[in-house]
Amino acid sequence: MATYVPPVRQNSPYLPFGDKQDAPFYGKDILSVKQFNRENLEYIFDVAHEMEVMVCRVGSFDLLKGKILANLFYEPSTRTSSSFTAAMERLGGSVIPINEVRYSSVSKGESLPDTVRTLESYADVIVLRHPETGSAALAAKYARKPVINAGDGIGEHPTQALLDLFTIREELGQVDGLTVTMLGDLKYGRTVHSLARLLTLYDVRLNYVSPDILRMPPEIIAEIAATGTPQAEYTGLEAVLPETDVLYVTRVQKERFSDPQEYEQVKDAYVITPETMRMAKERMILMHPLPRVGEISMEVDDDPRAAYFRQMEYGLYTRMALLAAVLGKA
Repeated sequence: MATYVPPVRQNSPYLPFGDKQDAPFYGKDILSVKQFNRENLEYIFDVAHEMEVMVCRVGSFDLLKGKILANLFYEPSTRTSSSFTAAMERLGGSVIPINEVRYSSVSKGESLPDTVRTLESYADVIVLRHPETGSAALAAKYARKPVINAGDGIGEHPTQALLDLFTIREELGQVDGLTVTMLGDLKYGRTVHSLARLLTLYDVRLNYVSPDILRMPPEIIAEIAATGTPQAEYTGLEAVLPETDVLYVTRVQKERFSDPQEYEQVKDAYVITPETMRMAKERMILMHPLPRVGEISMEVDDDPRAAYFRQMEYGLYTRMALLAAVLGKA
């Protein structure tokens, strides 16, 4: 069977790849979804699509040859860390992986600003994951090189939101007019916080389904309301599933709970099964940022609407586009 290669968009203004030092993200930090508008989202997504074409055709290329990425992760990560590593290496660049911070100078008491300023002596761009909200902004304040936020506590995860939106766009062909239902841990889930904010740039309806103790934070609901985006909260999925175009499931994050008993009460509040999917539209997508624990049955994996592993692949192309953009090569 021939390998599928996505079509090149001949009207894309961002081809061929080359030096674009006047591009909107050249030398810029990627800290929050709030820095994006629809125009520059289309820029990133057009470049991401062309990255997909190039990877399918040739695998890797030398767009970022000679550039170095420092992957600085203060929290355990498999997907995000590997995704950025793969993205940089597909582009011909190199990676300094720092995934065990407890063994580094940080364990000796070194501050985040000092660590960042040290790493930028070796690298051209820094990807940072940190357990404290606002840490990426602090790092960017002291860094001369671009900093990309790979998740800061329960705050934001902008690159995840970008790949999520790119997934919706590629899978359904549009974003405007869709109903997006977010299910699970909406209190601590930084992925849904960032995605909800990003979706306000489009004509969408948002549904939130969660246990009462894991509701979307009031400040985010107020922020979404100020944009005029319709939103509603529910404790059960049945009422909204038949009208849902995108069902975005999040795991209940045990590591965010200070009281283990609270976690035990809600960890299995919602489980997506083949029976659940029978109530859903024929043309919808089921998404999850992964890792999953038990909130989506493995029996659902064969459903063509289950997009979560394709979502991971879209993440590679999105992060390739971001790295190329901040380094002036998109």
